[in-house]
Amino acid sequence: MTDICTIGHISLDKVVTPQSVTYMPGGTSFYFSKTLLQADIEYKLVTALALQDHHIVDDLRSEGIDVYTLPSAHTVYFQNSYNDDQDYREQQVLRKASPFSVSQMPDLTAKVYHLGPLLADDIPVKLIQDLSKKGLVSLDIQGYLRRVWHKKVVYQDWAAKKKILPSVTILKANESEMEIVTGRRNAREGALYLADLGVREVIITLGSKGSLIYTEGTFYQIPAFKPTVVVDATGCGDTYMAGYLWKRVQGSPVEEAGEFGAALATLKVGSSGPFSGSSELIATLLEQGVLS
Repeated sequence: MTDICTIGHISLDKVVTPQSVTYMPGGTSFYFSKTLLQADIEYKLVTALALQDHHIVDDLRSEGIDVYTLPSAHTVYFQNSYNDDQDYREQQVLRKASPFSVSQMPDLTAKVYHLGPLLADDIPVKLIQDLSKKGLVSLDIQGYLRRVWHKKVVYQDWAAKKKILPSVTILKANESEMEIVTGRRNAREGALYLADLGVREVIITLGSKGSLIYTEGTFYQIPAFKPTVVVDATGCGDTYMAGYLWKRVQGSPVEEAGEFGAALATLKVGSSGPFSGSSELIATLLEQGVLS
């Protein structure tokens, strides 16, 4: 039995900030997997990318990640542009990958299936329904809100939400995604809306303002730790969710898991690329609230 199985494309990312231009692998599945390198859980990644980019999954396997790779004509290629406000980015899609299909999925069983679609047509909604019969489904909703128009990412509401969200146990959205899918600007009102649609654990990430988790009638306000430096916010939400689910599958309560995810996201924002913090740094941040 696998503890967590992530399904999602690995992307090629061009990250543009006022300080630098960086090229690197990315996507929910990549940032999530790299964060779990230190986790003492059974983990598997199901992804798809072009043959010429298989060196990325070869590198992941060499680090100890169990990867099941599906074929794709192209690897999805994003350009993420940030200004001085790291809570905001502009995205372009320069290439799209082949979508996943239900028939391609490997026969595996997991306690939690974490789905990280990057674009609206990445993962068929039938797959969510099928997986919900085998384990808990965790969904990062962002991809279902993204359409590509003249290479730019345009956000729209998810038409299938009322039909599909009852099959989702844990849902993560950032503040702007929550507003699109719920029509609410207040995070608590948005969380209640999503819970009313059937989601058992709703996570709203609020950038530098922390995060809000709602489950079983209780709100948990998770504060953000203050980073010593802000270098690259790409993948912070994925890092947060990796930490959150890591602790949840180990039996940690919601608030503790949220604080752990927040600590990992804070460490990640201080460097370019995926999470690379040590267990010692995590412990220091959780105990002292700051990095010395």
